[in-house]
Amino acid sequence: MKYLSLDLGSVTCGIAKSDTGRLAQPVKTIRFHPDNYDEAIDKILELFEEEKPDLVVMGYPLLENDDEGPRAQLSREIAEILEQESGISVVLQDERNTTKDSEEFLIQANVSRKKRKKVIDQQAAVRILQYYLDKNRSDQK
Repeated sequence: MKYLSLDLGSVTCGIAKSDTGRLAQPVKTIRFHPDNYDEAIDKILELFEEEKPDLVVMGYPLLENDDEGPRAQLSREIAEILEQESGISVVLQDERNTTKDSEEFLIQANVSRKKRKKVIDQQAAVRILQYYLDKNRSDQK
């Protein structure tokens, strides 16, 4: 099964994938005009055509108290649109702390600030997908 993950921000969307269902790897970062989610959706759907995933895992930025704030609502709405437009299942994965964890990881790996800025969204997408894969692998045991 082939997986893609999305870490959607206000101007970028980090993309990661897994062809094996075991290990997530970074793919690229899609850029779009600030808060132009129609443009983002179009670019993501083009990526779906190229990559042909079986399942998409999208970051779901819940608030610390588990409530759904405006960003989580937006992510849920975009996930529904992507699913309707592509016919590919899109599941939401709690993404709290993925960007912070990715930043710490890149700092420990001595990645420069300039390079970190270019890959942080991809690393967050990797973490989102890896959390999903690990959770579902342990659920199957």
